[in-house]
Amino acid sequence: MNDYGSGTQALVLVLFSTLVTLTLLMCVMAGPDRDDLTNFYTGYRSLTPLKNGLAIAGDYISAATVLSTTGIIALAGYDGYVLAVSTALSLVLLMFLLAEPLRNAGSFTMGDVLARTVPGRSVRIASCVVTLSATLPFLVVQLSGAGSLLTFILGMPHEAGARTVCIVLVGSLMIVYAAIGGMRGTALVQMIKIVLLLGTSVTVAALVLNRFGWSPGEVLRAAERGSGTGPAFLHQGLQLGTSAAQRLDFASLQITVILGAACLPHITMRLYSARDAPAVRRSMSWAVGTVTTFCLLVIILGTGAAALVGSPSLTAADPRGRTSVLMLSRALGGGPGSASTTVLYAAVAGTVFITLLSSVAGMTLAAASSLAHDLFAHALRRQGTAPRTEMTVAGWTSVAVGTVAVVLSVLVQNWDVGVLTTLAICIGASAVAPALTYSLFWRGFTRTGLLACLYGGTACALVLMVFSRAVSGTPSAVFPHADFGWFPLQSTGLVSIPFGYLAGWLGSRYDHRRRAAESRENRRRYEESEARLLAAAE
Repeated sequence: MNDYGSGTQALVLVLFSTLVTLTLLMCVMAGPDRDDLTNFYTGYRSLTPLKNGLAIAGDYISAATVLSTTGIIALAGYDGYVLAVSTALSLVLLMFLLAEPLRNAGSFTMGDVLARTVPGRSVRIASCVVTLSATLPFLVVQLSGAGSLLTFILGMPHEAGARTVCIVLVGSLMIVYAAIGGMRGTALVQMIKIVLLLGTSVTVAALVLNRFGWSPGEVLRAAERGSGTGPAFLHQGLQLGTSAAQRLDFASLQITVILGAACLPHITMRLYSARDAPAVRRSMSWAVGTVTTFCLLVIILGTGAAALVGSPSLTAADPRGRTSVLMLSRALGGGPGSASTTVLYAAVAGTVFITLLSSVAGMTLAAASSLAHDLFAHALRRQGTAPRTEMTVAGWTSVAVGTVAVVLSVLVQNWDVGVLTTLAICIGASAVAPALTYSLFWRGFTRTGLLACLYGGTACALVLMVFSRAVSGTPSAVFPHADFGWFPLQSTGLVSIPFGYLAGWLGSRYDHRRRAAESRENRRRYEESEARLLAAAE
């Protein structure tokens, strides 16, 4: 049970209720008309670059980034620092390589981008399958973690029943946000979330530095002592190990994060809401600046947690350190029951709560949009769909996706499902990134190559992950008492990323030999749209 008294819990509940009421009201007010697809999917592209940049940053910074990355830093030091930097670099890569062409090529979903030069039902279906494959694992991780975190925050017994109630509560709210708010409504929630997140993070980071006389060196030395690992805290190896294979695994994870994190469908979907090419460039500048700032703050928070709380206490509360931020806010206050501790803890807890809600709402919207727009409107309905009908389907698919995610999260709430985050990012790097890169920059990309990219990259990442050391064969695996892991790494990127690119190239070369006429037609479509795609020229 929480030992910080009923006053703290009451303040946390009041803050939770206020945030939920405020964000729900904003979603309802910003929600689109029932027959206005452009408003639902893009919010009329009416957001300024600053607001859109904050929304992109809000979607990009998920609860997993806030909690898991901070925990890795607190427990593994250097390995967590590199992960935080890789997280920021992924968005930088998206900004310079894909952001503007994606905005110029897309309308509502990833399927619109891919079908631009390679139209057809099979492309729409494949796009929908990969979108669901990348978003559902993330949703399950966020929701299953919500159960444990909310019981910890509210001081409830850590029992299956209490966690189930919390999962259903967060899941129900995310369905409402996605179904009612659409792109504009969820964007407003993301903006509130990122402003609160930056505000509380700056406050906690300043308190950490102030505790050590504003000396980063003193913070690092205290973190070395608190971690119990000494100088090893500032060297690679605490997370995955120091052998040659483990160093290779570490490199594989960082490459996967850099290539895959920003390519996930719920992130790229935000780019279509920019008004034009200059707007998307300015939006990405704001997003990259915000995310980079937050990643630097996360490094301070994680190091501060190691220094002030210590590894034994962090692992006792959660073996992966996901409660580090909350425990740090307690350590920085004036002691249990003090007003400063109560206010600081309540502010951090409220920020964590809104981060959970906004993260799962954005992912739900991306999955539901792909089901309604790609699968229903373009793959199943060949003669076209009325806007009101598609809007209705989008609402119900939000309910369906949310319900499936909630049920799965309840079923696996006792498992350590952090591996699903790695799986989602691996799919982004192995399937989505190759498909988008080829589609946007290669004239010879064909339908077979695209399908090989999407299905081949996804299947490779999924199969290797199931038989990896992250699922079985190690004490930290999902199934620690089983051993069917013949793949020696915990991240699949080192194999699945080259496989995805190779599959796309081989599939396209096969088409060039077998169907020369179709290949010429694809090349013609690309050349016709190339000026607009790369330079926004008509």
